[in-house]
Amino acid sequence: MTPRSDTLLELTGIGKHFGGLAALSDVSLHIRHGEIYGLIGPNGAGKTTLFNIITGLYQLDEGAITFDGTAYSHCKPHLLAHAGIARTFQNIRLFANMTALENVMVGRHLRTRTGIWGALLRNAAARAEERAIARRARELLHYVGIERPHQTLAKHLPYGEQRRLEIARALATEPKLLALDEPVAGMNATETESLKALLQTIRASGITVLLIEHDVKLILGLCDRVAVLDYGKKIAEGLPEEVRQNPAVIAAYLGGAAE
Repeated sequence: MTPRSDTLLELTGIGKHFGGLAALSDVSLHIRHGEIYGLIGPNGAGKTTLFNIITGLYQLDEGAITFDGTAYSHCKPHLLAHAGIARTFQNIRLFANMTALENVMVGRHLRTRTGIWGALLRNAAARAEERAIARRARELLHYVGIERPHQTLAKHLPYGEQRRLEIARALATEPKLLALDEPVAGMNATETESLKALLQTIRASGITVLLIEHDVKLILGLCDRVAVLDYGKKIAEGLPEEVRQNPAVIAAYLGGAAE
């Protein structure tokens, strides 16, 4: 299938089964370059399954995916990271006993040029590249708003900063699509507003954002377009206001939130 000219990610007829259970059925959507795209739905609707298919953790059973003009259906996460898809997880997955700086440097190593022999021998090129990686990691920590000493262990950062550190590590891979799995889960209102501003800044830099969230207010107030899943099927897709007023969405999910 030829993707739309403005489309970064196109999903067509996606299906996924676990045993006899259809987790996803005929799900199609497209995400445009430079937008913030939200994916919502009740618990068990298939959001995480679809997210994991997009990022390579699960393999689809039916359908097709095109990313940045290239078709892929069965691709490993590290290859998708090289292609330009970075993700975070609902449950924070930092290297707890590494520093904030080291965590971001791990992400940056995806784009290194020094081969294994250069890394082992620590030649001049390898040392120069390592300094550049550390410099970029410090820049990204500042970018996401982590100003405390960069040698702080990740496990000692406040919860909200751990979330931001995950985003910094993902940004270090130079993604075209930043996929975030419930990034404001567990945050208070102030932290949520601060992260919302960060996501707007990231989008303004040209990075496309895919967002799964249970915070309906955040999704409707932040995203350019929204898709809604229910029982593994897409029941709506469009502008936030269109989705908010959609009777099927109100019945399945929003309820009083649409008032």
